[in-house]
Amino acid sequence: MDNEAKKIEMMDKMKQRKKEGKIVRRIVSMVTLVVLLIVLIVGVSGYFYVKSALKPIDPESTKEIAVEIPMGSGISAISAILEEKEIIKDARIFKYYTKFKNESSFQAGNYSMTQAMTFDEIIESLKTGKVYREPIFALTIPEGLTLEQIAKRVEKKTEYTAKQFMDKIVDPQFIQNMMATYPDLITEEVLDGNIRYALEGYLYPATYPFYEENPSLEEIISTMISQTNDILVEYKPMLEEKEMSVHELLTFASLLEEEATAKTDRETIASVFYNRLEINMPLQTDPTVLYALGSHKDRVLYEDLEVDNPYNTYVNQGLPPGPIANAGKISIEAALSPTNTEYLYFLADSEGNNHFAKTYDEHLVNVEKYIK
Repeated sequence: MDNEAKKIEMMDKMKQRKKEGKIVRRIVSMVTLVVLLIVLIVGVSGYFYVKSALKPIDPESTKEIAVEIPMGSGISAISAILEEKEIIKDARIFKYYTKFKNESSFQAGNYSMTQAMTFDEIIESLKTGKVYREPIFALTIPEGLTLEQIAKRVEKKTEYTAKQFMDKIVDPQFIQNMMATYPDLITEEVLDGNIRYALEGYLYPATYPFYEENPSLEEIISTMISQTNDILVEYKPMLEEKEMSVHELLTFASLLEEEATAKTDRETIASVFYNRLEINMPLQTDPTVLYALGSHKDRVLYEDLEVDNPYNTYVNQGLPPGPIANAGKISIEAALSPTNTEYLYFLADSEGNNHFAKTYDEHLVNVEKYIK
């Protein structure tokens, strides 16, 4: 009787375990189904949310909304402003959209926008800079200026002296701040001990409108650096292909900018420099000597060519430690896309025409013909 009772008890327990197992499996299945449904709902909801956020908030709206984009605003700040003004639904989606489209170089100013504008229309407006108020003053920085020359231009247009400008541009804390703000542009290379000014060549030549009467020096300088950063974004693939750093590019381009004449062929001059670098031949470009001397001269003398300075490319092989001036887009593109030649020499005649030679003997003939 005891054995029989134990068997019955054992059978009851097995039935109970099976029953519990079914319940557990049912619960697991239900939980799994719920999780899948949640994931599906979130995914579908996210899809429709993104889809709606990519569309105008109100396609029928004609009400104009004033939007102010301050100087130095990056895409994150611009997106936040547009969301706050209810021009767009979601700042993050607009930000990612502009990055996906590889759009940049947005201009500061006062805009009149509507909720009917598409993302592409907003981007085009920000790029073309439809400013609805006149700037208080504009600061024009031509190609080929050094920091010291830019300082004098700032002095003429603002309340700051050239010395105050230079004090700010060489301030270690300011340089570190700019490196942190633009890490892809300003790298540790600018801290090389042979470099005269860390930010030489990093202030882009352009006309900058200012809408405040007395913008800070930080704003004036960072606006120019920001423009350099925006310009160089489009050349990143070419830089990677040439295995060239931004610092090397700006240095190379500055040589072309300083060698440039009204009729110069920068791509061919670039080929001369590349050909010389390839055979470890000094670049021997006069503008680097003038930069080494720290003064302007109408003519470089033979004794000048021997000056002991890291920037003197007659004495030192390779590129100088850093840029010797600010370079414009034409020189930057020439540095990245030189013509394919075998030239090793060139000179400019009195009318600004360049004459190239493959050998030193050919170069001497050009000297006799066009210089002497």
